[in-house]
Amino acid sequence: MKFWIPVLTIVFGTTLAAEVASPDQQARFLAGLTVTEPALQALNAENSWQQHQREFDESWKKLEDGQLAKIRSWSPQTLGNDATSRDPLFYFFSGPDFLYANTFFPNANTYIFCGLEPVGSVPDVAALPRGTLAPSLGNLRKSLNAVLSFSFFLTKEMKVDLRATQLSGTLPVLYVFIARTGNTIKSTELVSLNNDGDFATDKAPTSGVKIVF
Repeated sequence: MKFWIPVLTIVFGTTLAAEVASPDQQARFLAGLTVTEPALQALNAENSWQQHQREFDESWKKLEDGQLAKIRSWSPQTLGNDATSRDPLFYFFSGPDFLYANTFFPNANTYIFCGLEPVGSVPDVAALPRGTLAPSLGNLRKSLNAVLSFSFFLTKEMKVDLRATQLSGTLPVLYVFIARTGNTIKSTELVSLNNDGDFATDKAPTSGVKIVF
């Protein structure tokens, strides 16, 4: 599957060193799931991450029982063949809402999201400054409160939350949703599109991210 967001503002200039954990491991860590790569394993022992895991597990169980399981049952009965289609899914004004796009249409071969929220930098949890892990994870949970409780984002609040942390932008939220829905991220690439909608090698007016998972 390919998943990319063509109209979000991003921050360029992130450099990934050889020892940086893979995008999939970064996503699992942010989603409160255990990791296997040494670059992040030590952080699993941090009290702040263990609290993060407990709170996410609790929130996700409520979400699964109260909403996602019901959608999975309702969708094929109501949407018919569209629910299992492998056609690309276009989702305008989506923000980082991979969660419901994937729950309603789990077999789409490409998800194209459009929004105004900033993409942010590619997450590198191990590189966070000392003392910032706990507030960064706490703010990530805060930015997800509305969608986990009510099934939608509060756009104004989310835009503030996504700028008030070392884990900036929509990418951490996307990582959480992709990992928590049982998917494996293969690669993450910051991209630009030209006015024709094609990927551009030079700086172009529209910035975003492409995630292969």
